[in-house]
Amino acid sequence: MNQLDFNDRHAVITGGATGLGYAIAERLIQSGGTVSLWDRDEAGARKAAQALGMKASAVACDVADFASVQQAVKSTLPSSPRIDALVNCAGITGPNTKLWDYPVDAWAQVFAVNVHGTFHCAREIATVMRTQGYGRIVNIASVAGKDGNPNASAYSASKAAVIGLTKSLGKELADVDVRVNCVTPAAVKTAIFDQMTPEHIQFMLSKIPMGRFGLPSEVAALVAWLCTEDCSFSTGATFDLSGGRATY
Repeated sequence: MNQLDFNDRHAVITGGATGLGYAIAERLIQSGGTVSLWDRDEAGARKAAQALGMKASAVACDVADFASVQQAVKSTLPSSPRIDALVNCAGITGPNTKLWDYPVDAWAQVFAVNVHGTFHCAREIATVMRTQGYGRIVNIASVAGKDGNPNASAYSASKAAVIGLTKSLGKELADVDVRVNCVTPAAVKTAIFDQMTPEHIQFMLSKIPMGRFGLPSEVAALVAWLCTEDCSFSTGATFDLSGGRATY
């Protein structure tokens, strides 16, 4: 494993109890930092923090609820007066169906978590980072936000919105040492697959030239670098992590 320098830094990771969020937390701790796991599953977050050890803490947070995000910031700062990195990892897929059959409530829920949740967290923590004069924000988007997966219109559109948000916020924070980037993975086999149909999972696999799904540890390696001080001249950028699917 390559050694990254996240020594004495603190990161907030949304959706940190499981999947990509947990893998990212693990890598940042291995790189010398501490983490706060924000998750609406408070019991799961506490269990994850216990597994990660003394450098991890759990904070109950529903990113779709702005008041919950504000409270999470207040709960995080006393134990760590700095927030050096924010990883917006919380997300849902929504159902796999044609747009004309897509449930209106499900569409709204996908945007509430994937887009509004990213906005809520970035809005509040960007203020903290501007005050302290330093920060790194990494948004987890998806190659679906670039390609548009059939039978996943809400997910694809929401992740395209995250890419656009990243580009705008990166420019807005370019006057201070706060960098904002996003990662667009192809399919990575985590518990989020439980929200998808077998047919959709096979479709995603068929699009990856490497012929396999990504590993959470592979996503964590890139995200961890984007959280470090070494990522100094990249902002508003989109980093593909797609096994060769995305070549543009």
